[in-house]
Amino acid sequence: MKRLGVNIDHVATLRNARGEFHPDPITAAKFVKSQGADSITIHLREDRRHINDLDAKKICSKKNLNVNLEISTNKNIVQNALKIGPKYICIVPEKRNEVTTEGGLNLVKNKYKIKKIINMFKKKKIRTSLFINPRIKDIIISKKLGTDCVEIHTGYFSNLVKSRKNFSKELLNIKKCSKFASDLNIEVHAGHGLDYRSTKLLSKIREIKEFNIGHFIISESVFFGLKKVVRKFKKIIKN
Repeated sequence: MKRLGVNIDHVATLRNARGEFHPDPITAAKFVKSQGADSITIHLREDRRHINDLDAKKICSKKNLNVNLEISTNKNIVQNALKIGPKYICIVPEKRNEVTTEGGLNLVKNKYKIKKIINMFKKKKIRTSLFINPRIKDIIISKKLGTDCVEIHTGYFSNLVKSRKNFSKELLNIKKCSKFASDLNIEVHAGHGLDYRSTKLLSKIREIKEFNIGHFIISESVFFGLKKVVRKFKKIIKN
């Protein structure tokens, strides 16, 4: 059964626009779970532009929520994450001036640092995932680093689909990478830029076990409601 992880970062973005308390990310986390989300994703960024430390602590403390905490390799962020103790960790690249995550981790440059971080979380029995570009060499390195999962960056593929350009080559690339990772006993996830159509296309890849979707879900909910949008994605990945 394929799983849906709902990223609620932009509920916090909306709250922070007024510097007040509404909408509450914790309420959002509990609500999307009630509508079928299998996990909640939150990104604790270094600049705290949306989710803050208190949000992360409160959301991760809810026993009935499976929380996937995205973090960079920043030492202070890693230490905070170890204290918070989520069920899942996804290590992602992060630049201060980026609007959103622009690509996968540079595993060649940061492999020793990432290996050390993975070992820290493994000691706490926290599942680890690496956010990577769909490249065979990155999967090989991921295996050597000992990660439990990889999350394939689907931004390029999603943009091709949205702009109605030929996406067949990139789709085939993601298929090959997913199978290669699965054959190495690495669980495969997918995320970034996904909408209904791109998710439906990728849901046909049996090796992809989890989809993490955020911006489109929150944006689409402005028009159609969070309940309807989450349930529609659940139906798409189920087929």
